[in-house]
Amino acid sequence: MNKTPTLELKSISKHFYQGTQKLEVLKSLDLSIKPQEIIALVGPSGSGKSTLLQISGLLERPTSGQVFLDGTDCSVANDALRTSLRRDYLGFVYQYHNLLPDFDALENVMIPQLIAGKSKKQATEKASWLLERLGLKERLKHRPAELSGGEQQRVAIARALANTPKILLADEPTGNLDPNTSDNVFLELLNIVKETGLSALIATHNMDLAAKMDREVLLKNGKLVDYRSNVKIKNDQNFY
Repeated sequence: MNKTPTLELKSISKHFYQGTQKLEVLKSLDLSIKPQEIIALVGPSGSGKSTLLQISGLLERPTSGQVFLDGTDCSVANDALRTSLRRDYLGFVYQYHNLLPDFDALENVMIPQLIAGKSKKQATEKASWLLERLGLKERLKHRPAELSGGEQQRVAIARALANTPKILLADEPTGNLDPNTSDNVFLELLNIVKETGLSALIATHNMDLAAKMDREVLLKNGKLVDYRSNVKIKNDQNFY
């Protein structure tokens, strides 16, 4: 098996300024995600989970530190290469689905594949398979406004997986749903991630669902802690 981490963060720091006040959100933290490993990212609201996911997904640059995707140092990559890496390696699921309202479910999942160069036939087959796998076989031609919240989020999950990423990044992917729907959608997400052999970093407040993942890391005071052992994560310590 490939020993290269799918995602590796080294000494990541991020700060912002409010006027003259410096706000340190992330403080020289480290994280390594192995191939096919699913990690829950937990922590209080405002702790920096979204910032950490944005940096991991190359949507934001850290103040200092390095981000590696499948061994590639993205810290020195220009914007064009970062865009290419996001397209080829990453899938994103957000709390709000952000589907294109004028396109049906099938088309919403086809579009990222067409942009990546897939043929219409290939895109249709992959989109259909993903949506059917997520229980939407009868809803392929429905637009977002015709779908329930849970169905919309399933389409968003299918879209994130459409280009066969190596790692899925999810930011409270079911936080906008009622508890019962949230649990069902979340479990479907975990099942399809496991079946397709992806790595995943999933931010959640639901500790019951977090416990179903391979590992839980807690973001608190700008640092990551291995939640199950309550030990700070550092590169010179082996927790995995």
